[in-house]
Amino acid sequence: MIQGLIAKKIGMSQQFDDAGNVVPVTVLKAGPCTVIQLKTAEKDGYVAVQLGFVEERAVRKPRKPQVGHFKKAGVPVVKKLQEVDCSDPASIHEGDQVLVDIFEVGEMVDVVGTSIGKGFAGVVKRHHFAGGGASHGSMFHRAPGSIGASSYPSRVVKGMRMGGHMGHERVTVRKLKVVATDKEQNLLLVRGAVPGAKGGYILVKKAAAAPARAK
Repeated sequence: MIQGLIAKKIGMSQQFDDAGNVVPVTVLKAGPCTVIQLKTAEKDGYVAVQLGFVEERAVRKPRKPQVGHFKKAGVPVVKKLQEVDCSDPASIHEGDQVLVDIFEVGEMVDVVGTSIGKGFAGVVKRHHFAGGGASHGSMFHRAPGSIGASSYPSRVVKGMRMGGHMGHERVTVRKLKVVATDKEQNLLLVRGAVPGAKGGYILVKKAAAAPARAK
């Protein structure tokens, strides 16, 4: 069985549970996805399934290597590809469709996406430094302060928190609850927020079991 699929973030909304409480949800367009390629242990060294996210607008000018790759599966060229785990590869064939019904209401899923990029940010925004005084006469507001020692070790140590590029990182949010599914419109509603901007691609997969603690 395929353990996940590719989705596109539509936005956030809210629903009411049976007790009348407001539940924040993220609406995802989960699929349809098509199996493009099978990865086997004999040929590739691992077992996985390469999925392609089928969109309404096709790729305008696909390159020849893309055309040849998708021609083997007998499907048109798509923009987004992603590999996911598979528990029973023998029952899956190239060209098969993967729909949102692989998830059930109440099931826990892990969501992987790319966070929104913030560009260059200082230490106050990036690392939540408190900053200096804001009153009249202060000459230290949002500066990082001292970043190293004098004579020893006479360098800036690795890992020093400083200003720099913020966001646009791979983020995994674990164990989000599936609130509702809509197979006709390929919609998946999960509780809470997921990383990324509207229209961004998201990988939704069945929640992984927590590793056992060593006694």
